[in-house]
Amino acid sequence: MTAAPPFDLLPGFETVARLRPVDLVQPGASASAPYLAAEADLSDPGDPGIAELRFGDDAFAARWNGRTVTLRITRGGQWRNHTSRRHATGRSPDAVAVSLTGPFVTGWVREDGAWVARAIVDLTQERHMPDVHDEAWLATFQGVGDRAGGFGQLGFRDVRLATYADGSPYRVDDGVLVTATSAGPGGFRTAHTSVWLLQPRSGDAQPALTYRGDLFFRRPVEDGRPGVYGDHATHLVRDDDRWLVATSTWGTFDPQRHAHVTTTLATSSDDLSRGQHVLDTVALDLPTDGFTSVGRWDPHLVRPAGPESPAGDGGWLVGFVSAERWFRFHPAVASGPDLTSLSLRSAATDRLACEGTTLARIRGDWWVLASDGPDSRPAERTSYPVFDLDLVQHGVLDAEYPSNIPWPTLLGGDSGGAGSDVEQDSDCVLIGFEGTPYGGPLLGYGTHGEIVVQRPR
Repeated sequence: MTAAPPFDLLPGFETVARLRPVDLVQPGASASAPYLAAEADLSDPGDPGIAELRFGDDAFAARWNGRTVTLRITRGGQWRNHTSRRHATGRSPDAVAVSLTGPFVTGWVREDGAWVARAIVDLTQERHMPDVHDEAWLATFQGVGDRAGGFGQLGFRDVRLATYADGSPYRVDDGVLVTATSAGPGGFRTAHTSVWLLQPRSGDAQPALTYRGDLFFRRPVEDGRPGVYGDHATHLVRDDDRWLVATSTWGTFDPQRHAHVTTTLATSSDDLSRGQHVLDTVALDLPTDGFTSVGRWDPHLVRPAGPESPAGDGGWLVGFVSAERWFRFHPAVASGPDLTSLSLRSAATDRLACEGTTLARIRGDWWVLASDGPDSRPAERTSYPVFDLDLVQHGVLDAEYPSNIPWPTLLGGDSGGAGSDVEQDSDCVLIGFEGTPYGGPLLGYGTHGEIVVQRPR
């Protein structure tokens, strides 16, 4: 097998900016979900300090004793200390912090301007712990420290344009709205969906990223998991006077157990472009006829305009990813008159590690962009394949491919539907992400990465 040629309807791209604001406490974020943090400044590295998250008689505290960090887990007034044997010792920190991200409690210190995790506890491995997703329990939250509130992010992945239903980008001022997975201290269950304003800019002006809000989710009743979850890998769609939110149920995925991942859909008339929101969801049934599927994620919704639409007049196209087994996954495309009556159109079942399925209008036609990861076949790995709607490959994007499996999100160049036409390739922007870890050696996979902005060479 030989490598695919460059896709000739688009220019070659090179990186012009990388963006990674890190916030343990996100200013303005609320305590509507189990993604919370508190920070306490240290006037001197040798002085003791404490940051704490309280929920009635329950509490999670990070304590700095001048040398090491200890996590104190309190349940019903009874407490237990946790200290890492290898990672507890700090190095002249100027702040201590504690975070709750899903079922994980983490103790931090800030050293040389960067947060380093010095202790972490998985509450699902502890006895008699609270259900952190319970909304009544969350409502009792109080933070102790100099700053407290919602957890922010260590990095980003799953960056996607918010769009109108026809696929055109949702613009705000001189930027575009994007959703991203805000990474926590390792693992799928520590992350959540956030909303940002990305200002790509050009010339000497550097791209800018501004926080707007967070989206959290209640699962469908039949899921059997009451409470609020940080599901992510999300597409935010403006459809007439409402928002549609399609997301993936990664908020409970445990790679040791290979729990099922599926897709959900929320509808809201609230302003989801800013602020914190908890959304009720229903199942978004994505068809997998003719092949085995143990999970479906990365939904992308488009309702192409006009009677010549490839989905039929008024119909929808839905791109997604399906896993044949853990971790072998591939892109697929469904279509239908509405989102409750979808049929499978195509599936690239020969792909081994291909995700980030994105529908893009390029030079007047609809294409499918995706990302082949490092576990793909040698001729395919670490590239951005471009398919037609039947998932026949027509080439690859001529673009830099950073680490991890960065979704290719194309802005301009006639991508993204009606109203986004541009006259020159120089107006194109390719938005992705990468996988550089953050937070020190205690944390595992999942803290990545930077948002990567590319423009034509």
